[in-house]
Amino acid sequence: MPTKMERSGAIPAIIGQLVRFGLVGGFVTGLYALVYSPLASLEITSPQIANLAGYFVAMVTGYILHSRWSFRGHGVRDNAARTTSRFFIVSLVSLGLNALFVFVLTDSTMLDGPWWWPLIPILFVTPLVTFALNRQWVFGS
Repeated sequence: MPTKMERSGAIPAIIGQLVRFGLVGGFVTGLYALVYSPLASLEITSPQIANLAGYFVAMVTGYILHSRWSFRGHGVRDNAARTTSRFFIVSLVSLGLNALFVFVLTDSTMLDGPWWWPLIPILFVTPLVTFALNRQWVFGS
């Protein structure tokens, strides 16, 4: 449901969604980093497995928070199974992007950088892509 300011036209709905998405996304990305960082930096597992573990935590938390708060009142919510399946597909796009960043930036056959290099595009590129897909395709129709 749109906020009072969004209904009055003081703030366009997309700005409110972007702010809420940014707050939730920041929180979810922080959770991702809390899972990924110790696993990768302490070499408990490979960076790719650490990425996968962070992804699962972020995906579940993100779905709950984005569907209930970030995109509240946006689009039609008459088909929960469709929304959930679309969110899952977008989260797979997110996982694929993040896995690509981890591979290119940390793998010994590529740039062979430190474990933290992928966090830069994960923090700044992936959220923009997922916002656009979530707004238009998952929660917008």
